[in-house]
Amino acid sequence: MTSDAVIKIPLPPRHLAKEVVTEWNYKRRPIQKEIHALLDEYRFSVLVAHRRMGKTVLAVNQMILRAVKDRVQDGIYAYVAPFRNQAKKVAWKYLKRFTQCLQGRHVNESDLIVTLPGGIQLIIIGADNPDALRGLYFDGIVLDEVAQMRREVWTEIIRPALADHNGWAVFIGTPKGPNLFHELYLQAQDDTTGEWTAMMYRAPDTNALPEDELEKIRAEIGDNAYRQEFLCDFTASSEDNLITIDEATEAIQRVYMPNDYLSMPSVFGVDVARFGNDRSVVIERQGLVAKSPIVLEKADNVTVADRILSLYHQHKPQYIFVDAGQGQGVIDILRRQLNCVIEVPFGSTANDSGKYANRRSEMWFLMREWIRHGGQIPNIPDLVTELSAPTYSFSVNGKIQLEKKDDIKKRIGRSPDYADALALTFAQEVLPRFSARQMYADTDDNPLYGFYEAPRQLYADGTVPSLF
Repeated sequence: MTSDAVIKIPLPPRHLAKEVVTEWNYKRRPIQKEIHALLDEYRFSVLVAHRRMGKTVLAVNQMILRAVKDRVQDGIYAYVAPFRNQAKKVAWKYLKRFTQCLQGRHVNESDLIVTLPGGIQLIIIGADNPDALRGLYFDGIVLDEVAQMRREVWTEIIRPALADHNGWAVFIGTPKGPNLFHELYLQAQDDTTGEWTAMMYRAPDTNALPEDELEKIRAEIGDNAYRQEFLCDFTASSEDNLITIDEATEAIQRVYMPNDYLSMPSVFGVDVARFGNDRSVVIERQGLVAKSPIVLEKADNVTVADRILSLYHQHKPQYIFVDAGQGQGVIDILRRQLNCVIEVPFGSTANDSGKYANRRSEMWFLMREWIRHGGQIPNIPDLVTELSAPTYSFSVNGKIQLEKKDDIKKRIGRSPDYADALALTFAQEVLPRFSARQMYADTDDNPLYGFYEAPRQLYADGTVPSLF
């Protein structure tokens, strides 16, 4: 910390916030005053706000206010937008305007830096060049429109850069489907450390726009876009999504007792890493319950195969379904000792070739039906994002096809390894270990009744072909 004499601001520290805001001519609405007060209370804040609420002005002024109040010698504070040109266009003018009353400030136009006495730097940065952020530290940072940023900007660069000085971060944006911003919002909601807070401000609640204007906007852009942009609905853009965020979130909240699923066959789904930075993921599913995944980072084929063998001896799955795309080596090793390993080429012909464009599309659709019929998934934000990310369409011959894996990876910032591993558990029908009469018995002690539709056919021994 520096003394008052070092940072020559003509106001006593106790009154800085209130008086400087007045000098800056930052005319805050009541809702903005409320937000600033909340942002000051938490180290990490996730603010979900509707369009035209004044997020950028609020974000820039939050950075300035904290820099003035924190009074850290050589402190570094940053406003980060998805692109540098965008940041310069929308935020740089505000930073210069609202700091012009501060004594001794210096403006660097080329580097987009305002320097205050005491060596405090306020920087405008774009997230489109993550390498330019490496090596810096931050005392505080605001990330605007987080939904458009690559994941590693936060996880690999900015979060570590806050550690040295116990820096704070504010995430601001409008929903844009499943992505890092949505995950951060869920993380803040579930936080038990007291460091995180989640805030959501919808257009009807803020009075930032007249009601008649909102009705005009709704008529012009349509209900779905209005829900996303002005009602802050993370699920609004899901018309062509295979699995909605609501469905995936509901699957997390389900709870079954062991007696509800232990009589069902256990199966493994194994998605082997495609590239060095991808993850190999193993998920066990037993009936309506998907267990917590086993994740192997940067593991070679022998390591992955050894781990699966160990898991096999612990859980005795009926089948192990392995992605054939990158899993040939793993499959070869496992088959030397096990006869339950099934090779599954994602791009091969679907079992129902008249309906699905390929095997992967078919497995994902069967997984969706499992979720809708009561499937339970582990509470892992990455899995929720991956399940709710893919869209689907129809091929020229009318077959259903899932969005390509590479396109999903570009959009959410990683390969959907968790979700693909779970989808692999639906590669083929697996016989249950009890009779059809037991499965469909309408009795009080049958927890499975109601989750399944009537069987299409019975095998001779009274069991049914089951996807669950």
